[in-house]
Amino acid sequence: MSDLIRALALWARLLLAPTPGNRHRTRTTAFRPARPTATAPRPLAEARPLTPRSPYGLDAPLNAEDTAMVRPYLLAHERRAHQLHRRIALVLAADFGIDLDTRDVHGLGVA
Repeated sequence: MSDLIRALALWARLLLAPTPGNRHRTRTTAFRPARPTATAPRPLAEARPLTPRSPYGLDAPLNAEDTAMVRPYLLAHERRAHQLHRRIALVLAADFGIDLDTRDVHGLGVA
């Protein structure tokens, strides 16, 4: 049994290990000259202006109308509550004739 394990270990080592002759290959050319380019290299630092990437690095204050200051799940909860209120008002108006709506319709007050 020990010979079988030793034979399998030797086979795996020969299969997976690199061969000793291929470990340090020499390159064919030690120095390769640069290829001439058709276009001139562009300067990287002057091409784009340096702008802060973080909103905390801006000098101008943030506009509250452009940014979401409230978590989206809170807004979703309020929307669902408003939608539920509208559904209840519709059911009460359709089934029982009770109008809970206080919005203006065509410029006239309702209810």
